[in-house]
Amino acid sequence: MPLSTAFTKLFRVQHPIALAPMGGSAGGTLAAAVSRGGGLGLLGGAHGDRDWLAREVPIVAGCGRPWGGGFLCWSAGVGAVEQVLEHGPAAVMLSFGDPSPFVERIRAAGAAVIVQVTDEEEARRAVDLGADVIVAQGTESGGHGARRGRATLPFVPVVVDLAAPVPVLAAGGIADGRGVAAALALGAAGALIGTRFQATAEALVDPSTAEAIVRGRGQDTERSSVLDLARGSGWPAKYTARTLGHPYLDRWRGREAELAADPRARQAYQADVARGDVPPLPVWAGEGVDLVTDRPPAADLVAALAAQADHALGRAAGH
Repeated sequence: MPLSTAFTKLFRVQHPIALAPMGGSAGGTLAAAVSRGGGLGLLGGAHGDRDWLAREVPIVAGCGRPWGGGFLCWSAGVGAVEQVLEHGPAAVMLSFGDPSPFVERIRAAGAAVIVQVTDEEEARRAVDLGADVIVAQGTESGGHGARRGRATLPFVPVVVDLAAPVPVLAAGGIADGRGVAAALALGAAGALIGTRFQATAEALVDPSTAEAIVRGRGQDTERSSVLDLARGSGWPAKYTARTLGHPYLDRWRGREAELAADPRARQAYQADVARGDVPPLPVWAGEGVDLVTDRPPAADLVAALAAQADHALGRAAGH
């Protein structure tokens, strides 16, 4: 039986599963596959690259199922969000920074506003802005998250209670159906999943990245600002990134202030990338990466996650 929640009812999807709008890797084909599989596919609009959006948005917009896009509040412009809204998404997700400049435009276009939060202050602001869905992200998540955040298990119910009756999605360290079931047991209306979907047939990642995720272990992930500083990426200091191991983490761990003040170090990073001594991008991966062991089609993965969640909940209920 499909797991019916406030999230599935709001978006008229079959399963309480959403694709994290991972910048670069959550392209149109992956988002469309998740939506066709019965979840909500969210395109990774990230910084709002207009050419990338022009190529990827029509792919997911033509999937015939509810879909959405996601953007970084601190970096994306209003024009990029409006570019996605022209194609009729069911939702737009806003993360990391102040979502207020975008909310009314999204609402006026008839799309739902999804706001990702990493602490209680952000959660209260999302409620005040009238978010239709709130994503509570724990620090186990891959990619960027709160420098001083909280783990998913204690954070999600806090946001559920604070935001009620607004539906909440759990995010961070969820990589199989048992994690989805746990999210529902915590009071969430579903789960937003990232790392697991990077290792799918449709993800826009280099094969070496997908292979690193399949081989990766949670104990090998690390949350740090080193790689953002080395890349000169401009991420706000409030947010760090969880990745698999990297030579620059070992070289600069504990010396972040020195790295930030040394332009030669950033030049050396670019030179190392150009020579192939370090990968072009960090391998973003959450603590649930141990559970990623293959690269299935994304639609099949959505169905498998939902079935495993249903089974886990049935066992918990003694059925």
